[in-house]
Amino acid sequence: MKKLFISASLGSMMALSAFGATWSGTISDAMCGAKHADASPESQKCAQTCVKEHGAEPVFVVGDKIYKIADASKTKVMPHVGHKVTISGKLDGDTVTVNSIKM
Repeated sequence: MKKLFISASLGSMMALSAFGATWSGTISDAMCGAKHADASPESQKCAQTCVKEHGAEPVFVVGDKIYKIADASKTKVMPHVGHKVTISGKLDGDTVTVNSIKM
């Protein structure tokens, strides 16, 4: 019985860790991707223009990886396009669902 309880407890802890994580990176646009990872004023302006005026999707750049933003999370990231941020959320394949975002 003790082994079953310990196994169930460990399994629950592992499952919880799969549901939430925190990453630091840059909110960029799908047209330019990682080109704007530096979040310089020029990069911010370009990323914002691509998203707002050209219809590019916002993306999250972490190192050399580019992640899509879940549809339900796009309103959360829009004020941060072009900026370096820390996101808490869930990763499902190549798509991030944002729980919280901080600059």
